[in-house]
Amino acid sequence: MSFVHLQVHSGYSLLNSAASVKELVTQAKELGYSSLALTDENVMYGAIEFYKACKSNGIKPIIGLTASIYTDDTELEAHPLILLAETNTGYQNLVKISSALQSMAKGGMKRKWMKSYHEGLIAITPGENGYIESLLQAGKFEEAVRAAEGFRELFGDGRFYLGYQPFKGHETLSEEILRLSAETEIAVCAAGDVRYIKKEDQDAYRCLCAIKAGEKWEDQSGNLPDLYLRTPEEMAELYTRHPEAIEAAARIARQCRVDVSLGQTQLPSFPAPDGKSADDYLAEICHEGLRLRFGTPDERAVRRLEYELDVIRRMKFSDYFLIVWDFMKYAHEKGIVTGPGRGSAAGSLVAYSLFITDVDPLKHSLLFERFLNPERISMPDIDIDFPDTRRDEVIQYVQNKYGAMHVAQIITFGTLAAKAALRDTGRVFGISPKEADQLARLIPSKPGMTLDEARRQSAQLNRRLSESAVLHKVFQIAREIEGLPRHTSTHAAGVVLSKEPLSEVVPLQEGHDGVYLTQYAMDHLEDLGLLKMDFLGLRNLTLIESIKTMIEKETNTKIDFSEISYQDEKTFSLLSNGDTTGIFQLESSGMRNVLKRLKPSRLEDIVAVNALYRPGPMENIPLFIDRKHGRARVEV
Repeated sequence: MSFVHLQVHSGYSLLNSAASVKELVTQAKELGYSSLALTDENVMYGAIEFYKACKSNGIKPIIGLTASIYTDDTELEAHPLILLAETNTGYQNLVKISSALQSMAKGGMKRKWMKSYHEGLIAITPGENGYIESLLQAGKFEEAVRAAEGFRELFGDGRFYLGYQPFKGHETLSEEILRLSAETEIAVCAAGDVRYIKKEDQDAYRCLCAIKAGEKWEDQSGNLPDLYLRTPEEMAELYTRHPEAIEAAARIARQCRVDVSLGQTQLPSFPAPDGKSADDYLAEICHEGLRLRFGTPDERAVRRLEYELDVIRRMKFSDYFLIVWDFMKYAHEKGIVTGPGRGSAAGSLVAYSLFITDVDPLKHSLLFERFLNPERISMPDIDIDFPDTRRDEVIQYVQNKYGAMHVAQIITFGTLAAKAALRDTGRVFGISPKEADQLARLIPSKPGMTLDEARRQSAQLNRRLSESAVLHKVFQIAREIEGLPRHTSTHAAGVVLSKEPLSEVVPLQEGHDGVYLTQYAMDHLEDLGLLKMDFLGLRNLTLIESIKTMIEKETNTKIDFSEISYQDEKTFSLLSNGDTTGIFQLESSGMRNVLKRLKPSRLEDIVAVNALYRPGPMENIPLFIDRKHGRARVEV
């Protein structure tokens, strides 16, 4: 008999757990657990991260959810209920339940809706906050019997359990649950709640609760229950008188078998006209675009296009290129200025022929293989630049074309970074905002800076902490909560498209302007094989679009950027003087100094210096400049 924790909350239960997914899985492995559940509150943010971490550590992942369920049709009060995915169907139902809870059913899930989503799920009452437990505590035993029998009828025999916790302070409730179990013949299940990793992490959890509630340290109850990840031995000792509850948890763990398909591409289909295949339609418009670009294309251009199309066909990415071509065509028709193309996509003649990019890869000897390579299967990635004031128009077009349930923006998580963790913890301990800010300023402003690293680097920070016991305590607790998710936001560029309705594949939540937000972050969407595109909103493009509009209106002429020569002496004069404020990637003080020494006279000079201006290659910049000006010999 081996106990399994079936009620476990991670930091993704925002500010209601001090346990990261990684730490939970690592500690579970160290304690000898072979299975572990994750049951965050109404969300599945950490499900794929948890699934992968468990698999890589030889632990069986049990994916679950603590869902708020309305107990009757009055919808006056929702109570938590632990739901575990027994099968893949159960996992899909969890996805739908979480999507509903985070969008149209924010207060709680209606009981009648649960009738549609109960298949493949196992339900467990969660403890003192559950509906049945609240009835028992109110002395309404007969009502509790009816409620328990109602849940058993909903989920089926052997799929509904009474969570049983023989912990200190729960004695009366525990006895009533055992009485209810005897009356209804519904089995009890060991269901200790986990909110942090080790017993000594309780202060960190208490601080998070205070941050969430906007309270001070002393406002939090000093007698919080122990909600750490107990060892199997501790759990066995707790349940000495009721080993059947431990056995029930182990039985549930054995029943749960979910296989999340990772890495299977789920590209949406482009609706090609006249029943044509995506491959044929792509080839047709590419050859037409090639003629528009080159007039009568030479044999080299035709061969290159056919080669790229063949690779795209073999990698099954024709739909992808058609989707991008279609929304870029829409943008051009609506007068939305788009970027000329960036990154490896500029090496594609197909992208150039489709007017997705405006850089001729043949003229500039750019390699298609940097973008797509059959030897290294990866999703194509075309970053598209739009004016930041018109980006949403394009996203709305894509949503209207493919359907609201097939297009979503991507979630990101704001975390308790070093300074934020210190400020929030300081607020809980009653430190003045001024003092907390002074302390936070002693942390170096560098990417990835941690509190431990800051203390190693700052003698002044060390001194301040040694002078005050309160500040030292604040710092120690801030270390414990550092890196945990604090809130959600929307990825600046990422949009995901799916062939199947997204609610079949990934949990969603309410977003902005009617566009859903995925509950999984970008890395985990790619794990699921979903197509991610970057719709980048650039302020510089907005400025360019505004200037273009003003000039056209003032001069009554039409500006075509493709007709502007790359050999513009006035532009190179500005660059050579380092007059590059507002020019993307050329405006830093270091880059300005390089440009003044380089005196660029052609586009290739800018391309080269932009590639060189990064750690490592930077040391070659002086030699590059000397060779350009003939002061050093060019060796071939």
